[in-house]
Amino acid sequence: MPPTNNNTTIDAGEPTSEDQLTHIRRSSLALDPAWDAETNSLRHLGDLDDDDLIPIAYFPLKANLNEAPKTKQEGLHPSASAGDVSAYSQGSSDDIWQNVPMGAPDAILGIAQAYRQCEDPRKVNVCVGAYRDDAGKSYVLPSVRAAEKMLWESQEPKEYLPIEGDKDFVRCALKFAYGPNMDIDTHVAAVQTLSGTGACAIGGRFLAQFWKNHPIYVPDPTWSNHISIFNQCGLDCRKYRYYNRSTNALDLEGMLKDLNRAKDGSIFLLHACAHNPTGCDPSLEQWKEVIDVVRQKHHVCFFDSAYQGFASGNAEVDAQAFRYAVSQHVPILLAQSFAKNFGLYGERVGTLSVVCGDAEQRDHILSELRLIIRPLYSSPPRHGSSIVKTVLMDPALKEQYYEECAGMALRIQKMRVKLVQALQKAGSQHDWSHITGQIGMFAFTGMNEAMCQQLTDEFSIYLTMNGRISMAGLNQKNLEYVAASIHVVTDGKSISL
Repeated sequence: MPPTNNNTTIDAGEPTSEDQLTHIRRSSLALDPAWDAETNSLRHLGDLDDDDLIPIAYFPLKANLNEAPKTKQEGLHPSASAGDVSAYSQGSSDDIWQNVPMGAPDAILGIAQAYRQCEDPRKVNVCVGAYRDDAGKSYVLPSVRAAEKMLWESQEPKEYLPIEGDKDFVRCALKFAYGPNMDIDTHVAAVQTLSGTGACAIGGRFLAQFWKNHPIYVPDPTWSNHISIFNQCGLDCRKYRYYNRSTNALDLEGMLKDLNRAKDGSIFLLHACAHNPTGCDPSLEQWKEVIDVVRQKHHVCFFDSAYQGFASGNAEVDAQAFRYAVSQHVPILLAQSFAKNFGLYGERVGTLSVVCGDAEQRDHILSELRLIIRPLYSSPPRHGSSIVKTVLMDPALKEQYYEECAGMALRIQKMRVKLVQALQKAGSQHDWSHITGQIGMFAFTGMNEAMCQQLTDEFSIYLTMNGRISMAGLNQKNLEYVAASIHVVTDGKSISL
């Protein structure tokens, strides 16, 4: 009997005697199925262990597989054909993915990565969409820490939540958004989501399924992920005028014209407060004009509320526009996030709610939202929602939280004033009053792409190329450096388009 060689190919042919049988280990064979006559079934070599010995016919050696093949065709396993290459065949595991292109990097996350890799000691990150304290450090609210301690001491279980999430958390979140006078048991169908992103995605799928053939309009500009989310949901995503870059102010006239021109029943994505990226919100009176047109045109309002309490420092004030729309009985969906206002960025806590006519309609909508969620992620995570629930259900912690959230908003407002003062001190002749007139995490400076690129290339100041800067990234240590750098790149040039 010839010696066993696990590194051989075989030449097709018939064995001439029992002496030409040998054994090789299963691990040396490709996993091609074969018909087992004794069991009258298809048997796969994957059913065997790697160390099992398998009797096979011995054939003369033809080639050594250790030799590098001259072409991909020559490198195929003997059992594979040119047109049918098994994923398990030697030399083909990389072939099936060869047409996968390189995806475009995320604009914001790519900037954050470039900042981390930068070795310039002067570097400043004003791209980050997360709150930082005046020392430039990430900040966990003391009320959140206290809630986590309570959860630890109570030995909260780690069981699955229902598909729709923690009902106590959802109730707390709805009261936070809609206020105490809303009958949420009758008129609101709501589910817990993976923060605001998940809420937008679930809401988009719901609209694509049950409000078909109606486009969704998003403000120009808007959070870039809105467009990606709604496109993936199958919605026809369009833009409406929102911000006038020639005046660095709200384009209310253009907004109202686009609302009127849109087909009746269209969907309009509205930022409930602290518009991202501009920080430019309509006044309450302007909101009333907007909602009046929405009602006349039978449009659907999809509010994205990511900054309630964080914008003005008062959660009730930040909810005024949204609550007014509810009072006018227009069709409403609400995406709610607790990333910014509770500092729970990594916990992915949010809700999606749909305002409905009665309890029966509520149950129908809730059943369909469950069906959308189940194949996507089955049920939401519980730790973050437990934190929010614990804070909002404990009177002392709730009061403490409101003070801490107001403190974050106040620091942002102060940095706006100090940035404008620092720009003036640096010698800038521009009118920067739009920065102090804006609200929330971001300021829309009016700088163009070339200016932003120069800030990054020459001063290692990292920001998005549309001129948006995160006010939370500024502090007493870097404020004057950032202001002086902005003055260099904008001096003698327009900051309006």
